[in-house]
Amino acid sequence: MNIGQAAQKSGLPPKTIRYYEDIGLISAPRGGNGYREYSDAHIHSLTFLQRARTLGFTIEDCRALMGLYENRNRASQDVRNLARDHVRAIDDKIAELGAMRATLSRLIEACHGDQRPDCPILEDIAGDRPVRG
Repeated sequence: MNIGQAAQKSGLPPKTIRYYEDIGLISAPRGGNGYREYSDAHIHSLTFLQRARTLGFTIEDCRALMGLYENRNRASQDVRNLARDHVRAIDDKIAELGAMRATLSRLIEACHGDQRPDCPILEDIAGDRPVRG
């Protein structure tokens, strides 16, 4: 099948499929007409990658997951460790976002939000005057 059909079946845009090919995540052979020809196995791999990316795994994590998936002699511990590391990164990001939210909330409370030009939000971003909360 062609890239348009592969995109439709996998749920990925053709541009993403080409990118995955460029970085070596998948490899589809070219037919006599010079166009890539995708098989059901390619669709399975593309769907796998789409699901992994939806879960927030990085491209390198996806590469590792694909390698583990294709290796029937893999240790499930390796997959578990990769997933556990990803959860830790998500937790770190959640904590970072919580701190950002708290800072912005303090700045919003400190801002009068009226016609005056002074703005604690801009002052804090510029490093002029941190707002304590």
